[in-house]
Amino acid sequence: MLKRLNVQHLSQGMYLHEFCGSWLAHPFWRSRFLIKTPEELAKLHKGSIQEVWIDVRKGADVPPGIDCLVYDPDTASFVDPAHSGHSQRPRSARSARSSSMEEELQRAADLCQRAHPALSQLFAQARDGGGLDIPPVYRLVEDITDSIERNPGALTSLVRLKEIDQYTYLHCLAVCALMAALARRLGLDDHSVRKAALAGLLHDLGKAAISQDILHKPGPLDDYEFAIMRTHSAKGWQMLQVMDIDPAVRDACLYHHERIDGSGYPHQLAGENIPLLARMTAICDVYDAVTSNRPYTRGCPPAEAIRRMAQWSRTQLDHKLFQAFVQTVGIYPVGSLVRLQSQRLAVVVEASQVSLLAPRVKVFYAIRPQQRIPTHVLDLAAPDCSERIVTHEDPANWPFDDLDALWGGHVARAEAALA
Repeated sequence: MLKRLNVQHLSQGMYLHEFCGSWLAHPFWRSRFLIKTPEELAKLHKGSIQEVWIDVRKGADVPPGIDCLVYDPDTASFVDPAHSGHSQRPRSARSARSSSMEEELQRAADLCQRAHPALSQLFAQARDGGGLDIPPVYRLVEDITDSIERNPGALTSLVRLKEIDQYTYLHCLAVCALMAALARRLGLDDHSVRKAALAGLLHDLGKAAISQDILHKPGPLDDYEFAIMRTHSAKGWQMLQVMDIDPAVRDACLYHHERIDGSGYPHQLAGENIPLLARMTAICDVYDAVTSNRPYTRGCPPAEAIRRMAQWSRTQLDHKLFQAFVQTVGIYPVGSLVRLQSQRLAVVVEASQVSLLAPRVKVFYAIRPQQRIPTHVLDLAAPDCSERIVTHEDPANWPFDDLDALWGGHVARAEAALA
């Protein structure tokens, strides 16, 4: 049984289930825990959160005479029906309405359009050395995590479409979405999912202090330029030091270029000495970087990126977290060009909840006659489907310029939003 009460009525031994308020308005990394110490209780009493949900099945109950709202998660109902019309259920008891890929791509395109100026302004503030306007960032994180909750494949696929000159801003948006999806796959609670998303959004903030000539150089960096580029993680950490940001988010900014074998920077940390959020950020950062067009190179196909990262995960990336990441985006991520057993080409339009090897694909080309065919969607995981993927293909080897339009009905609009 869950009960909602004022924080002043909390006592040691109660199990805190959820804060009623902004996920960043309280001083705890965890959003669910047993209140064990007077210090924890004092923090709760002094914080800005006024009400919380407690779980009386895991901790002490509310004393008699204390006014509280009672919710039964087994029946998804309030014990007092009179309260049900105006009181919010705890988030874990709410079932987020899922949406189709097509529906969520529409929402994701609108979200990208709103996010671009917000991120541009954030980086401009960082460059100027003034205070950072963080509340719009929090709202953006909420919108991104809500989109991931409705359909994790839409936004994480859409954010791969970037204009080169807007790479830095939109890379942060992409890593934010991937972090939210990965955290959700790992089974983290809502509070932790948002912390992960915030880490992704802010991880490259230090690039605001790097010369635009270096950031957008149309070729590989020389040793001097690369040494300057490597300072961005520490510079971002320093920018966030003066902000009321969770230390784990700041550490993700500082350590996301550390590598499991100790070969990274800035402090050559290794293994689990690298904080969890930083290890997650490293994976999401690398995936978006290698699949995106950069000033000096074209991005590789999503499926090829997964193959390369599988090799790197043996020494550079956290292998277990990478396995969870593959389950998040799929072995054949949305947008991948694949060859089918029937010698036809198709583009992946949605990951499967059943099998990583059997996504939904849109078939559009017959290889042997070398001609386009009427498009149709196949669910390779369907029991009556005998078709399967043989391999992924490099789009550069084929004369197609409309692959993005094939996998998303709203990609044309999305590209305009990302431009």
